[in-house]
Amino acid sequence: MAGRDFGHHLGLPRALSGLPLSPLVASYGKLLAAQHGLGLRHLGEVLMPPGAGGLGVLDGVYVPSGARGRRRVDLPFLEDLARAPTPTAALAGLLAEVHRSDPQAVRRVLLYQLIGLLQDRPVAERPHLAAQLGVHADELAGLVAAARLRPALDKRRRHAAESVAGAWEQHRLHRVRTLLERLPEGADDPALRSLRAESAARFAVVDGALLAARRAEDDRDAETAGEEYLRALREVADDRRALRGLVRVRRPRAAERAPLRAELGLDHVELTWDEDDAGRDWRLLCLHRDEQGAPTVREVSARDEALVLGSPVRYAALPLRDGLVDGPPLVSHQLLVTPEVGGLSVTDGPERIEGSWERPPGATDVTVERTGPDGTVEQLSCRQDGFTAKGLPTGSHGIRVVCHYRAPDGQPVTSPGVRATRTVHPWPSPVRTLTAQPEGDAVRFAWTGAEDADVRLVEWPGEAPAPGVELRTRELPAGLGWPERDGARRPPPGLHVRVAAVAVLGERALAGPTVEVEVLRPVTGLAARRLPGGEAEVTVDWPDDTGHLRVSWDTGERSVTAHAYRRGGLRLSVGPQAVRIRAAAAPQVPGAVVVAPDAAEALLPPDTAIGYQLVRAPRRLLGRGRTLLRVTLSAPEGGDGRDAPEFVCVARSGTLRPRSAADGTTLLRIPGTDLLRLGTVEQELPAAPCPAPYTLRGFLLGEHAASVRLEEPSPATLVVR
Repeated sequence: MAGRDFGHHLGLPRALSGLPLSPLVASYGKLLAAQHGLGLRHLGEVLMPPGAGGLGVLDGVYVPSGARGRRRVDLPFLEDLARAPTPTAALAGLLAEVHRSDPQAVRRVLLYQLIGLLQDRPVAERPHLAAQLGVHADELAGLVAAARLRPALDKRRRHAAESVAGAWEQHRLHRVRTLLERLPEGADDPALRSLRAESAARFAVVDGALLAARRAEDDRDAETAGEEYLRALREVADDRRALRGLVRVRRPRAAERAPLRAELGLDHVELTWDEDDAGRDWRLLCLHRDEQGAPTVREVSARDEALVLGSPVRYAALPLRDGLVDGPPLVSHQLLVTPEVGGLSVTDGPERIEGSWERPPGATDVTVERTGPDGTVEQLSCRQDGFTAKGLPTGSHGIRVVCHYRAPDGQPVTSPGVRATRTVHPWPSPVRTLTAQPEGDAVRFAWTGAEDADVRLVEWPGEAPAPGVELRTRELPAGLGWPERDGARRPPPGLHVRVAAVAVLGERALAGPTVEVEVLRPVTGLAARRLPGGEAEVTVDWPDDTGHLRVSWDTGERSVTAHAYRRGGLRLSVGPQAVRIRAAAAPQVPGAVVVAPDAAEALLPPDTAIGYQLVRAPRRLLGRGRTLLRVTLSAPEGGDGRDAPEFVCVARSGTLRPRSAADGTTLLRIPGTDLLRLGTVEQELPAAPCPAPYTLRGFLLGEHAASVRLEEPSPATLVVR
């Protein structure tokens, strides 16, 4: 079946007649996307196993079946492929849907794709390419001839060919007419001829409906005119004459509420309406004029962000059913697209008004007009996002902020403007300086400035505002709750606070300077005892939340941390003389005014010691000599020595030392006055005060016992046998 030319000796009569210029499938874009997703060159590869050949497309669509047979591609065949567990099953299902609506559509799509693939290659390569594409050998020549005779489509014509069915399905016949005009003339495609004929018939219906509608409008019969315009739109959904006429007769009057509400925002228009039928679809349109003044219609969403700045627009919502207009539209009032500034905020200050806003995109300028309390009007200079007007009199001031735009024809257009009113109130004069002077456990504050205002001392819970910041009285924290004494305030101990002075006049206030105050905790429980070598051991009740103590004595000073004190205590080298020891908390905040209680004090007496020892007399010829106890008081040079404890010697049988002055037999007592007067006192021990051997031990008694150190000899020297 080798044909010499298209239309001659190619099999059945008219087998290749009417080669398609268009697939004429409304869902062709969906088919193409699925095809490309699977990496297929043409949709015929869905019908055959990979790598197989023998696809027939000239006299219907056939695929190989068995050894030499072939099977027609019909609806059952496509449904079987759609149910198969293969990657192409979903695409086969789409082809089945296409076949149900038009049994000739699959063949038309395949011919369109195969001819297009061949036309993309040089003529000499086309037979070999057709074989690679899986075309049956008997149809290679016919398909190559078809590719030579059917007009080739460039990118623009191919887009028109593949889009015309979708536009037809949506009844957008003006779009269909435009797409058909892009296709080559004189091509023999019966489907397109039928499309052109039916389009002409529908346009005739539209022309008749439009004529009837205009006559009804002339007769002021809006109801009939709306029905005729609606009839025209049902025939041709994109007929702008019918659409504008329908909108014109359905638009609301100036005083009535529009069924479609268009609210102009900063950079969009929000459309809302009362939707009675929840299952109804809507087609939203914006009607305006372009730069040349020609009527223009564009589809929008409920939030229209493609604003035509400076233009009057009107919106319409067309109810749809199955993609077609199904009733009269909802129409908005005409809206001038001149967005106002967003978030306008106007505040007052001392002889001042400030405003801020968000500038609409596309505004060429923003101007501000002020009307004063006396009725004077002036234009204010402003920034991109606000303005500041100074030197204003007290009273009410009106503010009007206007946005400026360029209409599509270049003419300047202004927005109606946003208005606000703000009153300039009297403000206090600021506090210039603030000082704090400690007075014992209190602090006295003084300030300058704020002559016409009350001054409130406050503690800010966080960072204090800078001096001069404008405040509202209701925003201020409560004043200091410290008790007063003779004009000075007594803060609680352990406090570190930043005190601020605020000038207050009625409802308005100005932040002032601050001063830091640190209140130290008192030190209690200070005690000291002497150690050998001129050292003293100091103990205190360490105050809470205190990191350092400053300890001083007559000849020195030392800083002690809480950690070091708790770890190793505190020892001071104070020498043998009487010394006064003081301890106080150390300030921790640099530059703060310190309120410090009186330091804790302890008087450490001079290093006075009482020592004792046994003095054994030499043995005599006729018996033992007497045993003496020598007691000596020693004190540093220059010490006052006015007080000394009583010395008591106690004996206890055995070699264990007495534990206290009551643990044994008292052998002797030496008053402290004798020791102070004589320095050294020797007394003879009583004979046999208790069974020998016995052990002696001395003790210091009286109120001054703790201030005198007892020097004891070796216990072995105190055993009497």
